[in-house]
Amino acid sequence: MSLAKSASLKQVATFRTVARLGSVTLAAQELHLSQSAVSIQVASLETAAGTALVERTGRGVRATEAGLLLLSYADRLVALWNETSDEMATMLGDFGGTLRIGAVTTAEHWLPRLLVRFIDESPKVNVRLFVCNRDEIVRHLATQEIDLAVMGRPPTELQVDSTVIGDNPLAFVAAPHHAIARVQPLTMARLAQEWLLVRERGSGTRSSLERVFRAAGHRLRMSSELSSNEAIKQMCVAGFAPAYLSLLTCPLELNAGLLKVLPLPNNPTISSWHVVRLSGQPIPKVASAFESFLIKSAAAEILAPIREHLPTSLPIAAPCTERKLRVARAKAA
Repeated sequence: MSLAKSASLKQVATFRTVARLGSVTLAAQELHLSQSAVSIQVASLETAAGTALVERTGRGVRATEAGLLLLSYADRLVALWNETSDEMATMLGDFGGTLRIGAVTTAEHWLPRLLVRFIDESPKVNVRLFVCNRDEIVRHLATQEIDLAVMGRPPTELQVDSTVIGDNPLAFVAAPHHAIARVQPLTMARLAQEWLLVRERGSGTRSSLERVFRAAGHRLRMSSELSSNEAIKQMCVAGFAPAYLSLLTCPLELNAGLLKVLPLPNNPTISSWHVVRLSGQPIPKVASAFESFLIKSAAAEILAPIREHLPTSLPIAAPCTERKLRVARAKAA
């Protein structure tokens, strides 16, 4: 029997919910159906597929090998159908839909404020926000689990279009009571003698730190490697070691005097935030609208909480509406 001719989208969506929750009972509760109705939907899909898609375990069900294969397509099918529904509603004048966006972990310190502003203007928009390190964001973008990505350095392994939306000040910081904070004058050669708190491999901040040390000709000494900006920040505040962080992650600590920017030449340095999308890939209207919103509004909003901690001599970019945008297309490596 042909799956394409015999299965329905409702059956696929029901199977997807069962597989995700690992329970017919929980799936029935989420879908507001009876357990028997859910079981019938899954059984009908199995008949159409010609094989079992789920198998019972001690406490529920799990997808079989065939079920896992179908599930990978089901996720895309349901997402495409939801996107179609959103686009139809938008075309009929009811702007809304689901904004699927990914952001590197440092961006979670400013992106939510802009999401709230956007949703206030478009209350029918739902948000699916993925926050993870740079490598994971690139994977989400490659598999089209997200329509837009917010990151520092655009990927070179994909063909993408990227637009600068604002500045990201990266700096060496330490607790005021740490010995390195009292060294005068402080140089990179002296800092290189210290153990540093660093992000994990795959994060944009870690890549930037490694480039700084390579450019200075010094070896990076890592005290601890952590996947959390918050953990690094709190260990730094406690005086464990200096750290290299985006200043956007620690406005409260800077304002309270719990952290200080180390008096190094060219510290902080300014990198750029980009909004990124796959080249040649159409995106939903809601994603396009948010992309335009970021280009127009992000630059001023990003730096607002830390502007007083930036040197006046440091060139700070103007809002994106007042400067020429750099749109880069990265060729596949």
